[in-house]
Amino acid sequence: MTAIERSRTVAVVGAGTMGQGIAQVALLAGHPVLIYDINATLAADAVGFVQDRVERMAAKGRLDRAEAEHAIGRIASAAGLAELAGAALVVEAVVEDASVKRALFAALEEVVSPEALLATNTSSLSVTELAAGLAHPGRFLGLHFFNPAPLLPLVEVVSGFATDPAAADRAYASVLGWGKTPVRCADTPGFIVNRIARPFYAEAFAVYEEQGADPATIDAVLRESGGFKMGPFALTDLIGQDVNEAVTRSVWESFFRSPKFTPSLAQRRLVQSGRLGRKSGHGWYPYGPDAKAPAPHTAGPEDAPAGVTVVGDLGPAAGLLDLLEEAGIAVTAVEHGGPYIQLPGEGQLVLADGKTAIEFADVVYFDLAFDYRGATRIALSVSEDTSERTLAEAVGLFQKLGKKVSVIGDVPGMIVARTVAMLIDLTADAVARGVAGAEDIDTAMRLGVNYPAGPAEWHDRLGRDWAYDLLHHLDERCPGGRYAPSLALYKLGYAAGPEDEEGADDEAGADDEAGDTA
Repeated sequence: MTAIERSRTVAVVGAGTMGQGIAQVALLAGHPVLIYDINATLAADAVGFVQDRVERMAAKGRLDRAEAEHAIGRIASAAGLAELAGAALVVEAVVEDASVKRALFAALEEVVSPEALLATNTSSLSVTELAAGLAHPGRFLGLHFFNPAPLLPLVEVVSGFATDPAAADRAYASVLGWGKTPVRCADTPGFIVNRIARPFYAEAFAVYEEQGADPATIDAVLRESGGFKMGPFALTDLIGQDVNEAVTRSVWESFFRSPKFTPSLAQRRLVQSGRLGRKSGHGWYPYGPDAKAPAPHTAGPEDAPAGVTVVGDLGPAAGLLDLLEEAGIAVTAVEHGGPYIQLPGEGQLVLADGKTAIEFADVVYFDLAFDYRGATRIALSVSEDTSERTLAEAVGLFQKLGKKVSVIGDVPGMIVARTVAMLIDLTADAVARGVAGAEDIDTAMRLGVNYPAGPAEWHDRLGRDWAYDLLHHLDERCPGGRYAPSLALYKLGYAAGPEDEEGADDEAGADDEAGDTA
């Protein structure tokens, strides 16, 4: 792959925050840069903003002074599109309106050479649709930078239906040379990040709508147990409820209103009421000088049981065995049956599996953790049939392990487990459909939205049939298609090769037995 030569000009159309950021990235990579905007004053101001940032970087010692001076001299504004004629790459960062973008690229084709690459930074529109009608659609592609572009490393390199592979290769190599981390993606609604990330928001909102837990508790569980940097309620307040909901609705509409991407009615009500998040002073949470952040539900202190019996293989929660022993809780292991932790009062502590506590005599479900040793909070789910003693023993056990405990309603799949299972399912489906490779999806989700692990990595850690089984159980309890596991996930979980068909049958039988026991 041959990157665009550093001596060639990169042009950016659109002088807003994103346009300025992309211009700065190309400039510091060594290219001459031109910024054009229909408002010439904004274009000139954007050049000044970028030059000021470069100057500040030099003043703080983050950039060599001579290099900064050369960069400041390589950027200018263009008074008209004709001045972009010599650009080897033009990146568009204007309003998210397909008709505006198509008109812009049609005009650019009249100016630039047929060899020049044309790229859109759209996050929600179809690259294929934007290329329709162009004389040379093969050189058109998406370069989706994340805001702020100078700081965030990820760039989605999106190939439309007509994009020439050589053009995508050249763009990929160029972005890589700029110090970014590019990932390849086919033209699909939401590309990688905005497609795969939908369950992170949707499942949290669903738990809230099901009266399972309040926003502060859900956010805390996903942060402190799931390992996510921010909870979805706080994050959408930061993004803007109107912006986040618009992306969700766009993906849903683009997938012909698939139940997998159904928007949240509760979020719609926020948008309708003008509670858009931080920018309006109120979203899921209140903001402002006198605002008090709501606290997550945290259970009061309980006594830990002196000993427990661990029945069967706890799978993703197997790390609890060492923690129990280190905490001085006697552990008796029973190899067959389960999987669950038998408490002294005869109740059972069971890892979230997509079923509900009400289905069993005396069960407390506990949520998935990214790392049980590092987790600082664990969610427990109970029904009205769960005895007070069993709940107290379960709370005390996790408190003895140094965890805060949040007790939520009887929600199938709980919070972290159902979210991760849905992320895994959407990833498996996207890989099977040729949207992107599993490695690129993992990279995109780690760098684009700061997940603690990519969904494919999570799948490998949790076991090949974990996500399928949980979603299958969820789909039985919440029919309608949202939780129906994809064929791709089924194949990942159960399509054994000739060398392990016997082992796969044994595992399936064990899972059935465990489900009956729980």
